[in-house]
Amino acid sequence: MLILSSEDVRRALPMREAILAVRSAMAQLSAGECVVPERAHIDVPEHDGVALFMPSFMPGEGRMAVKVITLYGGNPSIGVPRVQAVVLLFDAATGVPLAMMDGGTLTAIRTGAGSGVATDLLARLYAESAAIFGAGAQARTQLEAVACVRPIMRARVYDPDTELAQRFAGEMSDHLGLAVEPVQDAASAMDGADIVCTATVSDTPVFDDADVRPGMHINAIGSYKPHVQELPGATVARARVVVDYREGALVETGDLLIPIAEGLFGPDHIAAEVGEILLGRRAGRTSGDEITVYKSVGVAVQDLAAAAAAFSRALELGLGTEARL
Repeated sequence: MLILSSEDVRRALPMREAILAVRSAMAQLSAGECVVPERAHIDVPEHDGVALFMPSFMPGEGRMAVKVITLYGGNPSIGVPRVQAVVLLFDAATGVPLAMMDGGTLTAIRTGAGSGVATDLLARLYAESAAIFGAGAQARTQLEAVACVRPIMRARVYDPDTELAQRFAGEMSDHLGLAVEPVQDAASAMDGADIVCTATVSDTPVFDDADVRPGMHINAIGSYKPHVQELPGATVARARVVVDYREGALVETGDLLIPIAEGLFGPDHIAAEVGEILLGRRAGRTSGDEITVYKSVGVAVQDLAAAAAAFSRALELGLGTEARL
C-alpha cells in the first residue's frame, strides 16, 4: 500500500487535474453510475467535534474509497488543525487497499475543484474579481480553483482574524500572481466582486443580501450542518441554486434547510446538480444578470475521484512510501 503525505498529495494533485477528475465524477454521480451510501456522523459535543465516515464506489473507475474526517472547533486554540482526515483507496476488482493518504489536503483540493467546476458552468465568462470569506486552507483552494477557470485579476479576502487574512493575501498573491487584498468588513469584500466564495465556520450569514449584485456567482462550501448558515436566506431565494448532490444538500445544510423552514422556498428551488448540467439535462446560468449559487456539502465520489487521480500521478512521479500491512 502506498502512503501519501500532505505534501505528496499536493504534488500529485495540481488543481487543474483535480478539476478534471471531479468534473468527471460529478457527471457520473448524476448519471446514477456511482454508489454513495449516506455518510455516517458521530458528534462529540463535549469537544465541539464531529466525525464523518464517507464511503463510495465508482464502477466505471474500478475504485472504491472511504474517507474518515474529523472537525474539531476547539483545535486551533491548542495549536492543532481543525480538520483531520485520511482517505483509503481500494481496487474494486480485488478489494486490495492501494493507498492511504492525507485527507485534509485532499479535501481542500477536491472541494476547491468542485467549486472550480461549478464556477466554470455558472459564472459569467468575463468574471475578473473575487471575494473570499475565510482565510484557511479551504479558502485558499477556493481562490485557486476559481482562478483556474476564470481570468481573475484581483481578489479581496475577509476574515475576522485580520492577521490570518493578511497572511492569506500575501501568500495567495505570490502563489497565483494576482492582487489579493485583505479588507476590514464583508461589504468591502463584496464591492465589485463577480465571484464570491464562502469557506468559513460561521453559524450565521457572512454578508448581507443587500450587497449581492445582479450577475454574481457564489460558491458556498462552509455550511454542512442543518443549523449552520453562511448565506442570507433572501439571497438563496432569489438565486438559481445548483448543488453537488441533491440528496445530501436537502439533509445537511442550513443554507437550504433554514430558509425552507422559514417558508422562503421549497426543495424544488434547487435548479440542478452540477452533474445534471454537465450531462445537458438541466441548464446552468440563464442570463447575465442572474445570481447563481453553488451549494456544496461535499460528496464522497469527489474524494474518490481525487484520490484515484492522486494515486495514479504519485506512481508516475515516484511519490509516497510503500508499506506492507
